[in-house]
Amino acid sequence: MRWENLAVESDGNPSAGPTNPALFGAETVTTRTFDTPEFRGITFHEIRARSIVNRVPGASRMPFEWTVNPYRGCTHACVYCFARKTHSYLDLDTGLGFDSQIVVKVNAPELLRRQLGSRRWLGDHIAMGTNVDCYQRAEGRYRLMPGIIAALRDHANPFSILTKGTLILRDLDLLKQAAAVTEVGISVSVGFTDLDLWRTVEPGTPAPERRLDVVRTLSAHGIDCGVLMAPVIPFLGDDPSQLRATVRAIAASGATSVTPLVLHLRPGAREWFMSWLGHHHPHLVRRYERLYAEGAYAPKWYQRRITRQVHELAEEYGIGPTRAGMPRRIPVPEPVAPEPTQLTLL
Repeated sequence: MRWENLAVESDGNPSAGPTNPALFGAETVTTRTFDTPEFRGITFHEIRARSIVNRVPGASRMPFEWTVNPYRGCTHACVYCFARKTHSYLDLDTGLGFDSQIVVKVNAPELLRRQLGSRRWLGDHIAMGTNVDCYQRAEGRYRLMPGIIAALRDHANPFSILTKGTLILRDLDLLKQAAAVTEVGISVSVGFTDLDLWRTVEPGTPAPERRLDVVRTLSAHGIDCGVLMAPVIPFLGDDPSQLRATVRAIAASGATSVTPLVLHLRPGAREWFMSWLGHHHPHLVRRYERLYAEGAYAPKWYQRRITRQVHELAEEYGIGPTRAGMPRRIPVPEPVAPEPTQLTLL
């Protein structure tokens, strides 16, 4: 591995590659495996990072400036995950390697607390879950998020979390404490409710209905929670009946907003997704090649059609997209903007 290449990643634009000096020295890496069913086949690389608050590049379309990512790589194993490219910086495989070689920044809570206490820090909003999911399976063992949330709470620093993980409910009390002193935005990613599609395209994630249970629980405890309906997968999850079923389920969960984002396929993710597609749905390969012939994003006409359908359904079921003036949730690009960015974990 090229540990010297593990630099601050360009969140929201992983294709840009590392932009800063290495976050830690190779001598600080400890590699572990655990012979338990939930972690079998997974290798953890524990490191002591030198920095944990990452600045989003100015060229990025992300509507936030700072992120915190305690993990790199993700056991959710979503075949479309845009962050796969970042593993190539370490000479790691962007397919199975991304799913099973997990970098853990074990000192993330203490480092964040120190950086928040710096006189140079101005208290800007910090987004989490924008690269890989901070509530992926590894969090159950390493428990980095309680310390991270506690640091943000103690400094009354606004933050948001995007997740596909039900483990966030473990930290419900901390989230409530933080929400009492600062702006907290939570959003859960649910792109579809089709269980057959879920089992193959997001094999390491909780089922969609379990994620919507997270929305219900947070709402019941006074924490507003939106849903990022992402990704909407062309020809597999975009049938009007599927969109209706998904929006209906989101509405029933008590979500305060729904924001659809169409699948996009950047380098690293594109190759892995197309391999999956060829294995599971070979008849769709040519259609995808045509739909994504111009690059990573589906044509604007297709994006606008999906956005319109979802917003119409959301209005029918009594919810809507996040609008200016509403309480802030996880900040995401407007779905009709040029080349919207799909977030992960998700």
